[in-house]
Amino acid sequence: MLDPRRLLTFREVARQRSFSRAAESLSLTQPAVSQQIRALETQLGERLIERGRSGFALTAAGELLYEHADALSARLRLAERQLDEAIADGRRRLRIGAFPTALAVLVPGAIAELSEAGGLLEAGVLQGSDVELAPGVRDGSLHVALCFQDAAAPRTEPDGTRRLDLLDEPMLVALGRRHRLAGRRRIRLAELAHDRWLAAGPDGLIAHACRAAGFEPDLAFLTDDPVAINGLVAANLAVTLVSQLLAGSFRGVATPAIAGASVRRTIYALAPPTGPHPLVAPFLDAVRARAAAALRQPP
Repeated sequence: MLDPRRLLTFREVARQRSFSRAAESLSLTQPAVSQQIRALETQLGERLIERGRSGFALTAAGELLYEHADALSARLRLAERQLDEAIADGRRRLRIGAFPTALAVLVPGAIAELSEAGGLLEAGVLQGSDVELAPGVRDGSLHVALCFQDAAAPRTEPDGTRRLDLLDEPMLVALGRRHRLAGRRRIRLAELAHDRWLAAGPDGLIAHACRAAGFEPDLAFLTDDPVAINGLVAANLAVTLVSQLLAGSFRGVATPAIAGASVRRTIYALAPPTGPHPLVAPFLDAVRARAAAALRQPP
């Protein structure tokens, strides 16, 4: 069996791309670091690092082992955080990550419900995307993260996390009340091909939906802030797609359904693969209940 200490030393050398910097980071001497790497290479019968005039480079075996060593480091950090919380009575403190819609519509009520039930002492929330929040779930700085993806896209599950699907929700068109199509109950996306669009980014769900409808959207505004979206659309400066969960909170905006092929997104949670916080399950139950109630309301 591989020695975890040697693996972690190798990880630091690979991460720093330097024996001397790794030694400084690990509070070891450089000869001690070199000895551990040689012992690891001897045990494996494979060279892990090429050292020469061309500089520092990992071999193919070294690249593979680095991935495993990085995963080991992440799991050890997660274990350390979870044990510290168990010892320090941190089991009633919940750290949550969420994308903007969830933060605006689902998270506050779910936190309030847990607090009123007496299970939650303190909550903290960080806004972000799945790419931004997954590292926090992996290392334990977040207990749970709410994320979403295009329901038509291949299912994603970041390494070192466990994905829990919560619900699918439809996307609606969002138009200013003075828009030429604002009185319609259903709109084909192709009818908006010549409008200016608003989206969170140039290659996300909204852009993909427009391309599937046969046109490249003119992305005049890039934002995922619900208040900014409401203001820009209500002012008739752009059109966009908005989730049904968020549509009910908009003012001065028409939200007709999409005619033809529906556009949907999947909301899911990311949790650590082991040792989940005891409040994660009741928090997600509260999120599901609030989402179901919101989706039963007409947009």
